[in-house]
Amino acid sequence: MVAPAELATMHYVRQQQALGLGHAVLCAKAFVGQVPFFVLLPDDLIVGPEPGAAQLISAMQSPDESVIAVQEVPWEHTSRYGVVSIDRETGLIVGIVEKPQPEVAPSNLAVVGRYLLQPEVFDCLAQITPGAGGELQLTDALALMLKQGHKLRPCRFKGVRYDTGSPLGFLEANIGMALAREDMRAQILVMLQSLTVHGLGEEGAVGSRSRQE
Repeated sequence: MVAPAELATMHYVRQQQALGLGHAVLCAKAFVGQVPFFVLLPDDLIVGPEPGAAQLISAMQSPDESVIAVQEVPWEHTSRYGVVSIDRETGLIVGIVEKPQPEVAPSNLAVVGRYLLQPEVFDCLAQITPGAGGELQLTDALALMLKQGHKLRPCRFKGVRYDTGSPLGFLEANIGMALAREDMRAQILVMLQSLTVHGLGEEGAVGSRSRQE
């Protein structure tokens, strides 16, 4: 296995205050310079035929456009995400809003944590004011880019996305990744079947014994 340090030169910037994703991206401006760059959010794990970043590159149709990974979500979940609207003729994003309520959401296409952005986003990040949650939202900077005429293209990635930012999502990711391994799949299935059959509240189950002790 190749170590990350052998793939690229690493620079680390600490976000001194938790002022939002937009602020975190802005902290990297001095290192990025004037070239396109990726934003890869670690709490979105994407497992597919090729890495999410590679799929963004493949979706890019001109060197001056940014590409954003999107995924359909249940309408009742739109308030958890940035949500986009797409022009059917051009296939480009024409609107983006942060965490809209289902009744006003422009679509159920949610932004996922993979971005290929043009450096002009830094100027937009410097112009926006705190938005949802009192934070500098990357979504608001992308909306400003649209107003300024920059192109944003959606990428409906191929693969499975795990939301590791919640306890349940983190557990789902671990189980899903374990099931994908040939050396672990059979054992994991037996373990899950055992938990399903016995249940945690029945006599003889691990949880039951723990409570009795």
